[in-house]
Amino acid sequence: MRIYQSHLYMDINTKIFRDNFLQYYRPLCLFALHYLKDIDDAEDTVQDCFMELWKRKEKGFEVSGLKSYLYSMVRNRCIDILKKDSLIDGNVQPSDLEEILSDEECEEWSYEEARIWTAIEALPEKCKEVFLLAKRDGMKYEEIAVRLHISVNTVKNQVSKALKTLKEGVRKVYLFFFG
Repeated sequence: MRIYQSHLYMDINTKIFRDNFLQYYRPLCLFALHYLKDIDDAEDTVQDCFMELWKRKEKGFEVSGLKSYLYSMVRNRCIDILKKDSLIDGNVQPSDLEEILSDEECEEWSYEEARIWTAIEALPEKCKEVFLLAKRDGMKYEEIAVRLHISVNTVKNQVSKALKTLKEGVRKVYLFFFG
């Protein structure tokens, strides 16, 4: 019975950890990107922080205020990386960067961007492609039409459809997480 309870406890902890990872991973990566300016470094940093958190939890370390704890952990890890790479003065403390990067603003922005990208990824494939070419890459509708061998009206319709879907999708994602 004890072994079963131990596995049940581990499964519950694993599910909670996985859910937290899925909720915070993308916003934390975008947050780290403000410091590191490289998406691969940002993702590695966030993954390292989650691994460190998992190790601490296995040793019985309990975290109250997980979101704040993770953002502080990621910020401090980013600053350590910047210090190590001599991109900033080795004597700089996290509070010294607050005027340059407001953590609250970065956190809010990263959550907003994560919601938008979640909604963009949910678009139908062709619609997403047209939308990203227009809005992310700044291509003109005529250029997109030529590139994708479709009419300019189809491009306009796809962008319009994407914007309408995104407006609704971002609202749904927001309500799901914060409703």
